[in-house]
Amino acid sequence: MLDQNILNLHHDLLERCRSGDQDAHYRIYKLYSRSMYNVACRITGREDEAEDVLQESFINAFRNLDNYRGDATFGSWLKRIVVNNSINALKKRRHELLPEDEDFDVAEELEGEEVYKTELTVDKVKRAIESLPDGYRSVLSLYLLEGYDHQEIAEILSITESTSKSQLNRSKKKLKELLTGML
Repeated sequence: MLDQNILNLHHDLLERCRSGDQDAHYRIYKLYSRSMYNVACRITGREDEAEDVLQESFINAFRNLDNYRGDATFGSWLKRIVVNNSINALKKRRHELLPEDEDFDVAEELEGEEVYKTELTVDKVKRAIESLPDGYRSVLSLYLLEGYDHQEIAEILSITESTSKSQLNRSKKKLKELLTGML
């Protein structure tokens, strides 16, 4: 029953947004801004850039609200906008992305996972992920944190599935090195 009440509240807020109600815009923003900022920050790796992506994404969402058909939840529709805008920000930067090349294919490590010492904290993992090159961090974030598969990542980043897989494997290896160095 609670889920249905929440869905009704969201539907009502979205209808009010469509009619130009500024309070409804603000309430939708408050409901989703923190989680969407986190998505943008994980992908871009830069707080200031994530803030810009967040603002741009809400502007895009509100301007295109008539295109939201309700096939998915509003949150997942908005998240897709945030992911796309985050990827566009990375493409503009083009700083550390790897070139698409089948020769970059790396076999996934199958060895057992090491047990890390108790000194490993969430903050250390977060800092290590943030220090990854853009290409590694974006694929790692999209795959592990956002739940996209390699085919979807390939489409989003305009790379091959093979490149997505190799960048994920390389990012996991690099992350492991960084975390081991922090212990």
